[in-house]
Amino acid sequence: MDYVPHFRREIAAFEDAVRRSADAAPPVPSCPGWSMSDLVAHLGNVHRYLIHLVEHRLAAPPDRVDLNVPTDTRGWPVAGRTPTHGPVPTSLIDWFVDGAARLAELFDSRDPAEPVWTWSQDQTVGFWARMQTIEAAVHRWDAENAIDAPQPVDSDLAADAIEQNFTVMAPFRRARTQAPPGLGERIRLRRTDGDDVWTVAFDGDTIELIDPTEPRHVELRGTASDLMLFLWHRIPADELLGVVGPRAVLDRYFTLVPPM
Repeated sequence: MDYVPHFRREIAAFEDAVRRSADAAPPVPSCPGWSMSDLVAHLGNVHRYLIHLVEHRLAAPPDRVDLNVPTDTRGWPVAGRTPTHGPVPTSLIDWFVDGAARLAELFDSRDPAEPVWTWSQDQTVGFWARMQTIEAAVHRWDAENAIDAPQPVDSDLAADAIEQNFTVMAPFRRARTQAPPGLGERIRLRRTDGDDVWTVAFDGDTIELIDPTEPRHVELRGTASDLMLFLWHRIPADELLGVVGPRAVLDRYFTLVPPM
């Protein structure tokens, strides 16, 4: 997948939602304790960190990163003091837009196979392009949801994000949170707007995708976007998805893969 067009589209939609709510930063329900200003600052900081990482082709995480913050930061979020009330500062939005554009240009100009430090076994620029495109889509949905206008995630990107969740994010989250061992749970996700089926198996400390024809305990059905947003703890299974099988097994998913 060419992630750059998706990244640019999601960032543009994110910016639009932020500017529509700039007069008074609304709370972001899917990010408890944050306002829209806090969400903008979070994503902007991540982008600036990655600009430094990729530009310098670092093989290890940097000790310090210049975030290129403007001199006037009146109204900007302050660490440890969320939520940030009041209008979303124009300077904060412009700083975010500039950083996102620079990161998109980097992703577009660099070989995805180029080595760079990541927190994953995949130590490439391509890892970050994929990761940040998915994060942009999730936070775009967060921003739109904050103004009661959430749009679904592109179906192809959402399907890719589901696979990335099970092969990259879920193992990472389990390791970081010392999640309990699996007891042989088999959870299936079936996409209703395409042919994709994912069956994930939890055995001890291992999580892996298995043949989708293997038996399962519970099945969750929905569009690729809804399934992705469920996995990112944005929507509950009851609202937009169909559950077939014991609900207790599905409810255990976020015990086995704790949100971060």
